[in-house]
Amino acid sequence: MEETDCCPRYVDRRGTCCLKYDALTEFFGRSELLPLWIADMDFAAPDEVTDALRRRLEHPVYGYSAVPESYWQSIIDWLAERHAWHVERPELAHVGGIVRGIGLIINFYTRPGDTILIQPPVYHPFRRLIEENGRRCVTNSLVVRDGRLEADLDDLRHLFATEHPKMMILCNPHNPGGRQWDEPTLRTIASLAREYGVIVVSDEIHSDLMLDGKRHIPYLSVGPDAEATGIALGAPSKTFNIPGLASSWIVIKNPELRDGFYKWMETNELSAPTFTVTIATEAAYRHGAPWLDRTLRYIEQNIDAVCAWIETNIPAIRVMRPDASFLLWLDCHGLGLDHDRLVHLFVGDAHLALNDGRIFGQEGDGWMRLNVATDRALLIEALERLKHAIDSRCNCND
Repeated sequence: MEETDCCPRYVDRRGTCCLKYDALTEFFGRSELLPLWIADMDFAAPDEVTDALRRRLEHPVYGYSAVPESYWQSIIDWLAERHAWHVERPELAHVGGIVRGIGLIINFYTRPGDTILIQPPVYHPFRRLIEENGRRCVTNSLVVRDGRLEADLDDLRHLFATEHPKMMILCNPHNPGGRQWDEPTLRTIASLAREYGVIVVSDEIHSDLMLDGKRHIPYLSVGPDAEATGIALGAPSKTFNIPGLASSWIVIKNPELRDGFYKWMETNELSAPTFTVTIATEAAYRHGAPWLDRTLRYIEQNIDAVCAWIETNIPAIRVMRPDASFLLWLDCHGLGLDHDRLVHLFVGDAHLALNDGRIFGQEGDGWMRLNVATDRALLIEALERLKHAIDSRCNCND
């Protein structure tokens, strides 16, 4: 599929050591599935990124490289232009991936046995990072109201007061629910965090993928309480479909929170980007906005198509329409299946690979996560497979 003014270029990724396609047997036990799971896109990255990398790779020496100031400035300018968020150079650091960055933050700021709070259903590596680093995980479960995820702020205050977490990991915008937290919610979290001495680590990797004219609200932008308590992480990786380059950044406004950590990162060479990172990031942030705007329009149209198709043909499934990103959180409780049978319906009967809602926490039982950042015809094929599997199951039960 060629890229047009309204359609990004779809790429067949099979046979490229692509996790989404080539690791299906490892993760799902079979290889013939239509993959709509892991959160990357099936679209070619912006030509400007590929061209910049190609030009550099034509130079036959790949030696030690300096980090140009223009790399840092491209991040600062992007945040100002895209999100009206002012960041100074000393507040900014590189890290080789969001999950890696959160792991480093956990190990620097907390100790084994400390408590860290998450809000499930939520991105599943959060819990793994906490528990496998010897910390204790406590949960402030999100609730569904009027088809949207909401934070239970009364429970959050209770948990801050009784469980005494050292840290909270916030997903903003939320994955898998796609919720951009509003400013009052973020201000309340910040106020509670400052009152109870909790560090808030805000994963904002989906922040550039805002849909339908909505705007991203960075946690650190909502006032002094947030600046005092917060650590934000973001990246061009989801934005421009370049996660394999492991280009991410950290912003910490509070120097008392920041200085020791950034020094530790620098000492251990954990914050030095490779030349591929600096080149791709700068090219993306300087020149990728038109590509992103076109891609977001196509994703919005995919979401419209999926929502309309499901409402008409599989009304037992309800779609939580996201504020951001290309991930749809599907409420499948209306199918009347327990969770194990639900997973078998998708994988064993429909031959689809979606993310099992249970991996996001017990709150995800009865849910599945669908990635719509692919060719629209494949999405419709997937939905037709699912409807056929549901109809076949119903006919067998008659």
